[in-house]
Amino acid sequence: MWFVYIVRCADNTLYTGIAKDVARRVEEHNSSNLLGASYTRGRRPVALVYAEVVQTRSAAAKREYEIKQMNRQAKDGLLRTRTTGMPGLREV
Repeated sequence: MWFVYIVRCADNTLYTGIAKDVARRVEEHNSSNLLGASYTRGRRPVALVYAEVVQTRSAAAKREYEIKQMNRQAKDGLLRTRTTGMPGLREV
């Protein structure tokens, strides 16, 4: 099982990624200069605001691409439907 996730950075931008363990990945974004994405390194801290489950890595990558193609308004609409109960998911 894979997840597509979105984090909100300290500068209010959104970063979309994929992971098998979302909580670990968010922690990496917040603490590791080696494992966190270069985009989030200068925009810490990040907070998990959305996650969705997908079955395969391939499906996760396709969904990540779809989300990255959305404009900010569409992404904000997606965030209103965010999955609750995910580890590390914060209300914003």
